[in-house]
Amino acid sequence: MTELQEEILRLKDEKEALILAHYYQDMEIQAVADHVCDSFEMARLATTDVRSLLMICGVHFMAQSAKILNPSKTVLLPVVGAGCPMADDVQPEDVIKLRELYPDAAVVCYINTSAAVKAVCDVCCTSSSAITIVRALPEKRIIFVPDRNLCAFISSKVPEKEFIPFDGCCPIHDAVTESDALAAKNAHPGAKLLVHPECKMEVLIHADYIGSTSGIISEALKASALEFIIGTENGVVERLRMLAPEKTFHPITTGFICHDMRKTKLSDVYNALEKGVHEINLPDAEMNAASLCLKRMIDLA
Repeated sequence: MTELQEEILRLKDEKEALILAHYYQDMEIQAVADHVCDSFEMARLATTDVRSLLMICGVHFMAQSAKILNPSKTVLLPVVGAGCPMADDVQPEDVIKLRELYPDAAVVCYINTSAAVKAVCDVCCTSSSAITIVRALPEKRIIFVPDRNLCAFISSKVPEKEFIPFDGCCPIHDAVTESDALAAKNAHPGAKLLVHPECKMEVLIHADYIGSTSGIISEALKASALEFIIGTENGVVERLRMLAPEKTFHPITTGFICHDMRKTKLSDVYNALEKGVHEINLPDAEMNAASLCLKRMIDLA
């Protein structure tokens, strides 16, 4: 462990802070976190911990979700400019227009959305809970924002409902092609292909497993197979290599990197923790409305 990592751990104890890091963060940041998890687990874990200072090592919408579910706690984001292109794809006015066009539809938003968007939606979902939540809704029509790829995957599993997708996506997952999947499978014959549903259907049809980031990790660890191709951000490959050194993990493509996630450096974590900077605050009305959206997800899931 480096001197800077040890100093972060000292500060964490001194300030009684909880550090939560996403799987896509650099390994040196994961090493100083109390928990390494996906976006929803970040918010959930924050609600079960007694510490009132939260450090979210991820991107902006994750810190917002943690604040929404923990309004009395102080939530810090090490790098203000760490955003999410998918979350930026959709704005509240887009949702309002879709509601006007389809008044009989329920509006489901992926957790990769801003607090302002969550505030005008009916229920939030994660990639792991989306199918369960959509099936639980009484409405037969579903407006889904912002990820068209996740929407296509959900609709293939819930054909009894009609879906109105918003035309957004994660540009990193969306850039992976069928050619990438086939090339990886040809290069590593016998390896199991595990893919995130933010990828296009042309990629998903070749997968041995489709699931959330945490689902992919769990599947790779418990499966009897010894070789895997990982169809999500390359940080997951790094973590799996650490957790299961007896197994072999290949990225589906070497360019699978979320640059917003990688904006956060160890020095940023130290600086934010030491100075208490980059606190997340939201208007009360927006936070209250977004809270209903997130809490309904928890209830339905």
